[in-house]
Amino acid sequence: MTIIAVFNQKGGVGKTTTTLNLAAALVRRGINPYAIDLDPQAQLGTTIGVTAKKGDETVLSLFQNNRRLNELVRESPSGIKVIPSHIELSKVDALYGKGYNIVNRLNIALREEKFGGKEAPLIMDCSPLLGVLSLNALFACTCLIVPMSADHLSIKGAIQIEKTLKALEQVLKRRVQRRYLLTRFDARRRMARDVLQLAEERFGGEVCRTRISENVSLAESPSANKTIFEYSPSSRGARDYEELLEELMSEGLVDN
Repeated sequence: MTIIAVFNQKGGVGKTTTTLNLAAALVRRGINPYAIDLDPQAQLGTTIGVTAKKGDETVLSLFQNNRRLNELVRESPSGIKVIPSHIELSKVDALYGKGYNIVNRLNIALREEKFGGKEAPLIMDCSPLLGVLSLNALFACTCLIVPMSADHLSIKGAIQIEKTLKALEQVLKRRVQRRYLLTRFDARRRMARDVLQLAEERFGGEVCRTRISENVSLAESPSANKTIFEYSPSSRGARDYEELLEELMSEGLVDN
C-alpha cells in the first residue's frame, strides 16, 4: 500500500506541484491514483478543476460525521481521483486538538476502507503548518516527500521536520521513510549547489537523486489548470517528474 505525504514546514517549496505532477506521472503509466488535499488553501483541487463548496465535502466530514472517505472522492479531468479541500478545514485544530485518536484518525480510516492500495497509490498535499491535518498525514504515510526549493530557508524547514519526525517516531514505534526533493533547482547557481551539498551532508542517501529543475512550464501550468503533462509533456519539468516516479518505484517506495 502506497501512501505518500508531501510536506515541508515552509511554504512555496513545490508541495502542491509535486503532489499534482507525481500523481499525473502515475496516470501516464495507466495507474489512477488518489490525491487528498489537506491544505485549507485548496490549491491542489483548484488547479485540476475539483473544488469543494463546503467543508462537508472534504476530510473535515471524516472528523465531524465519521463520513467514509470513498464517499468524498471525485474524478478530475486529468484522471486523478481527488478529495478536495476547503477553507473550513482550517477549523480542525481548534475543534479537535492534537490527541492521539485525532491525529491517527485518517490512518485508521484509510486502512479500514482499504483505500487505494497497490493499484491506486494515494498522495496527500499538506499545509505548511504542523497541525492536526499534517500530523494525520505523517501518521498515515508509508513515505514522506519533503520538497525543498534550492534556498537556505527551505532546508531549515526540512531540518525542523527531521526533528519533528524523531519525536513522532517514539509514538509511531517506526521510522517514517522519507525522501528530500530539491525543487526549482538550477545547477548554474552557486546557492543551489550549496543547498544540495548541505542536504546531502545532513540527510545522506535520503536526498532524491532526481532534482526538479527551475522550469517555466512548471510555473505556468497551474494558471492553465493543467498538470505539467497536459500543459507541456515534452518539457524539462515533465521529464523530471517522470524520473522522480521512476526513482521512487525503483526504491520500492511506490508500488509497481
